Amino acid sequence: MKRLLAPPLVALALAFAATPSSLFAWGNTGHRLVGELAMKALPADLPAFLRTPQAARDVGELSREPDRSKGSGRLHDQDRDPGHFVDLDLDGKVLGGPPMLPLAGTRAEYETQLRAAGLDQWKAGYLPYSIIDRWQQLTTDFAYWRVLAAAERNPRWAAHRAWFREDRLRREALILKGLGELSHFVGDGSQPLHVTDRFNGWGDGPNPAGYTKARIHGPFEGDLVLARVKAGSVKARMTPLRLCDCPIEQRVSNYLVTTGNEVVPLYEMEKAGGMAPGDPRGAAFATARLAAGASELRDVVVEAWRASENRQVGWKPVAVKDVVAGRVDPYPALYGID
Repeated sequence: MKRLLAPPLVALALAFAATPSSLFAWGNTGHRLVGELAMKALPADLPAFLRTPQAARDVGELSREPDRSKGSGRLHDQDRDPGHFVDLDLDGKVLGGPPMLPLAGTRAEYETQLRAAGLDQWKAGYLPYSIIDRWQQLTTDFAYWRVLAAAERNPRWAAHRAWFREDRLRREALILKGLGELSHFVGDGSQPLHVTDRFNGWGDGPNPAGYTKARIHGPFEGDLVLARVKAGSVKARMTPLRLCDCPIEQRVSNYLVTTGNEVVPLYEMEKAGGMAPGDPRGAAFATARLAAGASELRDVVVEAWRASENRQVGWKPVAVKDVVAGRVDPYPALYGID
């Protein structure tokens, strides 16, 4: 969830007429679409357990969890809410402070940059780090899965086969949960109103083009998508697999800057009447953005899978390639020999 998107009395009235997700990004429908369509588009070299109808449904549902956890408590919400957005200005800087390109390597370094500009992560948002954090965890989870699957198959390590299988199944559950979270934040990053300081109407200050100051955030990402965006249309707009061959920090920054470039076109579309009932332009715009999110999610999942081949796991660490090649029994490193 981003910020409060309606006056208290309006929000209270809406609560009786709409699900709480109408205040989130994308909303239930949009996040499901991003997760399910990305999973259905995974290439054949990824593990079979990910390429099933049930896995696609699971990730679609789990992609809503970062929003559904809202309300767990003051500390929980205050720390996590800014992870859903980053407020870029029209120059691609975070509230006029640090640039998105290049992105600071850690949240601590990012916070230092923000503080120098009189800002902090709770005001400016830290969406890029939400994506990177989940991608890095997914890469590690994939590495564990590779090791466990290889160990389970190896007849020389049959004494611990039952444990390898059990731990593989546990890891598969963790992977699906992690994919849901990654899906959510990649999906947030495809919504232009989650990467701009003009997140719910153009706001105060210069507005020479006369863009709306109305609260368009919820109506765009929730009502419009639910009523007028279809899964088949989003699927048709997805792009072919594109691997960056670059650091994940660079890929995420490029992705969010590209989404930020859609802020003005969104406001132009609204000004032209594209969000009016029955106008195809609003649905087309939302469809394109959801397709961008689903495409990006598929692509970064593939990159995480391929990167996992070169990782080490366990304590003390073993190389994935050594286990897959049968050179090292991973049981001591995985089970944990204190």
